[in-house]
Amino acid sequence: MEDSWKSGDPYEYFMGRWSKLVAESFVDWLSLPAGLQWLDVGCGSGALSEAVAAKADPGEVIAIDQSEGFIKTAQQRLGKRAECKVGSALSLPLADASVNVSVSGLVLNFIAAPEQALAEMRRVTKKRGTVAVYVWDYAGKMEFLNHFWDVAVELNPDASDLHEGRRFPDSNPEALSDLFNQTGFTGIETRPLCITTNFRDFDDYWRPFLGGQGPAPTYVSKLSDSERDELGNRLMKRVPMQDDGSIPMSARAWAVKALV
Repeated sequence: MEDSWKSGDPYEYFMGRWSKLVAESFVDWLSLPAGLQWLDVGCGSGALSEAVAAKADPGEVIAIDQSEGFIKTAQQRLGKRAECKVGSALSLPLADASVNVSVSGLVLNFIAAPEQALAEMRRVTKKRGTVAVYVWDYAGKMEFLNHFWDVAVELNPDASDLHEGRRFPDSNPEALSDLFNQTGFTGIETRPLCITTNFRDFDDYWRPFLGGQGPAPTYVSKLSDSERDELGNRLMKRVPMQDDGSIPMSARAWAVKALV
């Protein structure tokens, strides 16, 4: 099954509030000087670029994504704070050594050739500049997605290969550090970025899965009505619902930064 990445608004509803929290933590960790030129690779709906604009006092922000729909959402969100362009992470439409900082949030694991994407980010970043990324810890502490996929596989064992915890086993600090090292970076550092994903009630948890954008929502969009209802009912019994109906869970991303 091919993941759907066409429309930014449904994805923002699904992942946006959590992307915003982890992006802000990531920019705080980078703690870079004001006035720098930033590039956001695979900007999606614009959460990371927005965090850069709000917290890093950049001189310029360029945001790139291969999806026209996501670029439209990101540009509407960011306005004059960033220049959003359609482009590929594997062939960035920038000259060599043209930015001070290249970043990418929650994207690297979805790129077919991540080493090529990192090499491109390295190419367009000035000497002694920073390249940094973060990805969800799919195989570890990513509770709201793992509950979903665990139930999906219980109902349909053929979905096992779609489970993001199994699809992305290299979303961890050791594998990320090795990838950066193989691409020629120095001064490599990693850090966990931990957030709490608090859902008001089950509807607040379940409805975002119905938007059709991203791996889990794409899977739901392929189910019949009865299969979708059964998945929702099983999940309602599975997630850690509190007496007031709220569902608190934890999520973690792994971040890595390095110097060119």
